[in-house]
Amino acid sequence: MKLLRYSYNDKIQNGILEKDIIKRIKGDFFSGFQITEDEINLNSVKLLSPTMPSKIVAVGLNYVDHAKELKMEIPKNPIIFIKPASTVIGPEDPIIYPECSTQVDYEVELGIVIRKRAKNIEKNEAEEYILGYTVFNDVTARDLQRNDKQWTRAKSFDTFAPIGPLIETSIDPFDLPISLKLNGNTRQNSSTKNMIFNCYELVEFISGIMPLEPGDVIATGTPPGVGPMNRGDVVEAKIEGIGVLKNYVI
Repeated sequence: MKLLRYSYNDKIQNGILEKDIIKRIKGDFFSGFQITEDEINLNSVKLLSPTMPSKIVAVGLNYVDHAKELKMEIPKNPIIFIKPASTVIGPEDPIIYPECSTQVDYEVELGIVIRKRAKNIEKNEAEEYILGYTVFNDVTARDLQRNDKQWTRAKSFDTFAPIGPLIETSIDPFDLPISLKLNGNTRQNSSTKNMIFNCYELVEFISGIMPLEPGDVIATGTPPGVGPMNRGDVVEAKIEGIGVLKNYVI
């Protein structure tokens, strides 16, 4: 099932996508909903971020091929950090290049969307707490990350968390082709099978530290090929079975 949020006639609504037709729903994705008879073509709406998380818990260095690229040791535990909810934007929205940075990087990632409150969850229970999966771009001011020696400022500017275009609820997250194009040129190309810690292991680890609330997102790390974007660039993050998340750098 493909779940999305969209704006139509200045109203924000939730729906289910079937081919190019959106079926509006009553209710929300987390407490239950009913499919209505209202239908509209996908091209007639503005897609929004499919979830508005209370927080984004992101994972650093979670692909074997990325660790090899950086010549870094495989971590024994997930390396996590927080991106604030104020960073979230949706498909086709602009990524704003901060004036204080000289290097802003793209990072395509698989996003886990939490379905219900999760605290101290075992990995064999994790699937029950996951609503579905989305595409995430962990935009990063790399020069500030290097200068600060920690990640909060570099990861937290407005517009630094594009999410979308939808949430796919029926997908196997363990071997999904994941890629990114910058101005039409492929810069990242891998598979989620190369993750060091898989999605269920991440839910277990993070929920053992903090509660995950409905709609929260776990950004599961990026494959090799991370690099800079410039003002005027078009960035397209793609995960097979979910879709393409397209944004513009301004």
